Amino acid sequence: MREGVRFTSSSTLVARALEELATGPMPSGELARRVLGVRTGPADVAERILRELLDGERRIERDGSGRWRLAEERRTSGPLEALDYVVVDVETTGASPRRGARVTEIAAVGVRDGRITDEFSSLVDPGIPIPPWISRLTGITDEMVADAPPFEEIAGLVRERLEGRVFVAHNAPFDWRFVAAEMRRASSLLPAGPTLCTLRLARRALPGLPRKGLDAVTEHYGIEIEGRHRAAGDAIATAGVLLRLLDEVDRQGVSEWGALQDWLSGRRPG
Repeated sequence: MREGVRFTSSSTLVARALEELATGPMPSGELARRVLGVRTGPADVAERILRELLDGERRIERDGSGRWRLAEERRTSGPLEALDYVVVDVETTGASPRRGARVTEIAAVGVRDGRITDEFSSLVDPGIPIPPWISRLTGITDEMVADAPPFEEIAGLVRERLEGRVFVAHNAPFDWRFVAAEMRRASSLLPAGPTLCTLRLARRALPGLPRKGLDAVTEHYGIEIEGRHRAAGDAIATAGVLLRLLDEVDRQGVSEWGALQDWLSGRRPG
């Protein structure tokens, strides 16, 4: 029985590591803080614990600088425009899934070869009341989601849309954590694939733009958002932003995924 308890605990911690690393590579200290709750103590202790926990986990590896990352990051290859992206937006009942917030709407927009290839969106019954201030912001009310499917009913379809594609969102860590939390709650495997944050991309590609939020970047590019703070409207607008930002990156001479990761980190692409 003790062995079973340890196995379950380790599996949960590995799942947390996969969720956190989907937002990007990170050093041992940061990963240990997020996954293990280790906030103080010698760095070598966190390093040892992580090595023991993640040893043999083929989905996680170390990069040349010693940071932990998803193995998919290394395997993503080919010209940036030819990669298979899925732009995701979620509307939620609050700011953090760890504090009980749930998804009320999700949209996933496929992008490849410079164009939108497919679209999916659905209201979601969160199983809890939607706060009035959220309803005022999004326009989504308890009445609207009363007949919507709970996330577990669409989890398989969402995973199918996301699996193997580059997960893109404006502030990707926010959207990914909600998707991951709902997937775990639905007892579904997390979709595999690397992540690209258009907010982070805009900060690097548009240094002269005072604000980098979705409203500011879409205004900069003249992209109209049809249905602001609704999942489909925001996802389609973000897809347009992604295409324009990839053009910006291409003008910087960055055309491959590995070079993009170097460029985003401030290193010379190589």
